[in-house]
Amino acid sequence: MKPALRILALISGVLVALSMIAGCSSATSRSVLRIGVSVAIDSLNPFVSTSDYSNVVYQYVYPHLTEYDTTDMSLKPSFATSWKTSPDGLVWTFEIVKDAQWSDGEPLTAKDAAFTLNMIRQFEDGPTGKLAGFIRSLTSASAEGDTLTLTYSQPVSNVLAQMQQLPVLPEHVWSQYATGDGKAITTFQNEAPAVSGGPFVLDEYKKDQVAMFSQNPKWWGETKPHISGFGLQFFANSDAMVTALRTDQVDMIGASTPATAVPSIKEAGMEVGTAPGSGFYNFIINTNPKKKNHPELLNPDVRKAFELAMNREEMIGTAWLGMATTGSTIVAPATGWHDDAIKGLPFDVAEANAILDGLGYAKGPDGIRIADGSRMSYEVIFPTDINGAGDRMFQIIQNGFRETGVNLEMRKMDTDAATTAILGPDNGYDEFDLAMWTWIPPVDPDFQLSVLTCEQWGNNNDSGYCNPAYDKLYEAQGIARDRAERQDIINQMQRIAFDDRPYIVLLYQNVIEAHSPKWTGFQMSPLVGSVNNLSTQTLLQVKPAE
Repeated sequence: MKPALRILALISGVLVALSMIAGCSSATSRSVLRIGVSVAIDSLNPFVSTSDYSNVVYQYVYPHLTEYDTTDMSLKPSFATSWKTSPDGLVWTFEIVKDAQWSDGEPLTAKDAAFTLNMIRQFEDGPTGKLAGFIRSLTSASAEGDTLTLTYSQPVSNVLAQMQQLPVLPEHVWSQYATGDGKAITTFQNEAPAVSGGPFVLDEYKKDQVAMFSQNPKWWGETKPHISGFGLQFFANSDAMVTALRTDQVDMIGASTPATAVPSIKEAGMEVGTAPGSGFYNFIINTNPKKKNHPELLNPDVRKAFELAMNREEMIGTAWLGMATTGSTIVAPATGWHDDAIKGLPFDVAEANAILDGLGYAKGPDGIRIADGSRMSYEVIFPTDINGAGDRMFQIIQNGFRETGVNLEMRKMDTDAATTAILGPDNGYDEFDLAMWTWIPPVDPDFQLSVLTCEQWGNNNDSGYCNPAYDKLYEAQGIARDRAERQDIINQMQRIAFDDRPYIVLLYQNVIEAHSPKWTGFQMSPLVGSVNNLSTQTLLQVKPAE
């Protein structure tokens, strides 16, 4: 699974890591931005990682052909200075920055971009599968001088958005792994210090503790960072992260800032930014018809009853203090592709009970319903990276379900364990019943739509959902070059996913972050706030306040 927030940081090492970030000379430390986050980097290998903060690393240490302008979310040139496409949409030509270098002094050219894309294409059915959706229909990538040429078998609707999601990797580092069956691609650790082609170099990384970055002296961009570097400090929980901000141990805290902490953060004199986000919390229902237990979950009416038992308004008020909106479809309103005509079902316990009564699922002596001889009691896989707000939301869901005669038990586990439990042996999706998680997807809806496709079994698919009709529409939206036509197809996909309910989308949470007034230049985005994997803008513009 990709851009959902994944991985819990360990509390051990926090004080050591903080001292590493602050342990510069006083002059230097004034220009080192200390960032606290409660979601860790899970890998430095883009073909393995799932954490958003892994993708943040890639944004700042690797070139991307395009990036978003966070002021209006338009796509603009980055490592590619310009582009054009053939009238039939099958050939894209990118002009690449001239005379660029990697941090180790090796030439950084269009050849590196072609190599990266061809490597993904070559091993897309195996080691590079996680990123394969971003090169859909690509048949070849070639480089000549400062020109990169991409050839497609059919037009693709969102090439520029796809290129923003793909880091350009150094061929002289990765080529040794892209041989044979390619399995070495996923076992390569890519440890720090890693060869960089972005504005910063990752100098040091201690898992679940800290990541340290410095300016890349070989950075080819016209805009140079105002800061000499930055550090990501990983906290075991959001309370510790908030305390670190309030006590001047960090300068800002990222988009996982809990809504419930906002009043105390403001009281401490810190600045808080919030904006609608591209992410959502979802309740996952295993819809694989071959699942081993609880076949009643395959009944659409049961899944409908479950949604009716969810009090979204209470979740928004209690867990988010109003800084979220009611969920409905798998495409958030902040992306600009949401179907406003689809509304989440209202909280209605009476209607939920009526549906389950009508199915003949009578309540047993303990008040829990019996479905086909089995109690309607389920374990809910709950990854620890949604602790806090997720805990409060789960309790509200649990209470609503109890009123309908359904019992839920939280099964907390770390991100890796949760992913393994959902996929099951041999990626069969045949053991789990329910889960709760969050997705923070890119602004372009293609990735989030792809998650529910049959093709993503064993990769990003986390519900065992497979619907050929949905998949056909997914392919159609990918080649629809007219915005209105693509929107119509995406709306149809949103409706299918809403009606089938492999996910019940709970709410669309706001991005919330806070920083010391000693710093300025932050630019919010709908994806993980100011420090994100959409653009280099913030960390190129942030600086100590005058």
